[in-house]
Amino acid sequence: MMQMLNPGGWSRPKGYSNGVAANGRMVFVAGQVGWDGNEVFQTDDLVGQVRQSLTNIVTILAEASAKPEHIVRMNWYLADKDEYNARLGEIGAVYRELIGRHFPAMTALQVAGFVELGAKIEIEVTAMIPA
Repeated sequence: MMQMLNPGGWSRPKGYSNGVAANGRMVFVAGQVGWDGNEVFQTDDLVGQVRQSLTNIVTILAEASAKPEHIVRMNWYLADKDEYNARLGEIGAVYRELIGRHFPAMTALQVAGFVELGAKIEIEVTAMIPA
């Protein structure tokens, strides 16, 4: 069971929920950068790396018999918040294609850099498979 926590009287968040309450089996996915399963970046384009990061997440979730709709929290780490904001429409379209219209609690922040040279984004998730 999952309950999105968006208090009445607050502005509706765009693309995320303010909080999520859930119970069941927890799945933790380490931060996924935009490289493929062989640790090779196929693109240096931000939207392409978001697509690959989300694809990696969906693939890892499937290993636990979890689906994108089981995600309760996402943390997005960005190399460049201005590029992210400028391409939000494209990123949103990729998100909806791979994750659907499911908007868990999210955090997005710009970081000084990544361990993986060439990364523009890293996304980590927590999922809850209902009991």
